[in-house]
Amino acid sequence: MTERLTDSYDVVVVGGGAAGLSGALTLARARRSVAVIDAGAPRNAPAQGVHGLLARDGMPPAELLERGRAEVRGYGGHVVTGEVATATRDGDGFTVTLADGRTTRASRLLVTTGLVDELPDVPGLRERWGSDVMHCPYCHGWEVRDRAIGVLASGPMSVHQALLIRQWSADVTYFTHTMPPLTDEQAEQLAARGIRVVDGEVAGLEIVDDRLAGVRLADGTVVAREVVAVATRMVARAGFLTALGLVPVAHPAGVGEYVPADQYGVTDVPGVWAAGNITDLAAQVGVAAAAGATAAAHVNADLVNEETRRAVEAHRNPVPA
Repeated sequence: MTERLTDSYDVVVVGGGAAGLSGALTLARARRSVAVIDAGAPRNAPAQGVHGLLARDGMPPAELLERGRAEVRGYGGHVVTGEVATATRDGDGFTVTLADGRTTRASRLLVTTGLVDELPDVPGLRERWGSDVMHCPYCHGWEVRDRAIGVLASGPMSVHQALLIRQWSADVTYFTHTMPPLTDEQAEQLAARGIRVVDGEVAGLEIVDDRLAGVRLADGTVVAREVVAVATRMVARAGFLTALGLVPVAHPAGVGEYVPADQYGVTDVPGVWAAGNITDLAAQVGVAAAAGATAAAHVNADLVNEETRRAVEAHRNPVPA
């Protein structure tokens, strides 16, 4: 990536994942000056491939992003490695300050920094994350079809996750772990779908020859499993927006924290749009990319409206020669 960062842009895109690069591509093609500032820590980095993305199914995440960066640069956009420390109001625009001290100014901000997956404190989960520990059946279900899958209860969506995963495998075991007991309705649903329920706290994962072999309970019992699914707590990466008064809020489904935005990416702060996982915690790559493009089109329209207003004022009040 280029390290070029000029003094000002029409739009600064914070975050260089699918949403950010898609938004930047739309803006660059609209002949806007645009910079993507990316810290280089994509959420899907541990995954072997991006799935469910038309014409790019199975492509490694790093390759997809590199192609996206090249496309943005091809239209004159800048892609810069760096972490945004703060974004502050500066007149009718914003000052963006990077952690290394560099600054730039933007008329508009498009925030696409994604989220962080917070895993339960169970030994082995983090180390196996992205290989034989998964979260999204639409992203990875085909790759683990017909295998012995364990679902680790970790939040309000865990029973739903187990019922979904049953679509990909008939051998699914639900571990209650430290969650409250199942309701009668939930227990009946799992039983009806042939999903075994194992009570008791999970103490860790059993790994043999660098492969998941089972789930170990606190009493020492090991339940053989080849894959573990877990519903993470998803938290938007938005600390740098605090000075603008834009902070994550609790998601209505109880699955984490997000930055609210409407269907066009408009946030509560004028001049700031959001797209991708920072505002849609469940968005897959294709959905995030589409949201980035949609938000970018509305950012451009907003700039056009402002420029037209200024042009009309100048037309009505010409400066004497």
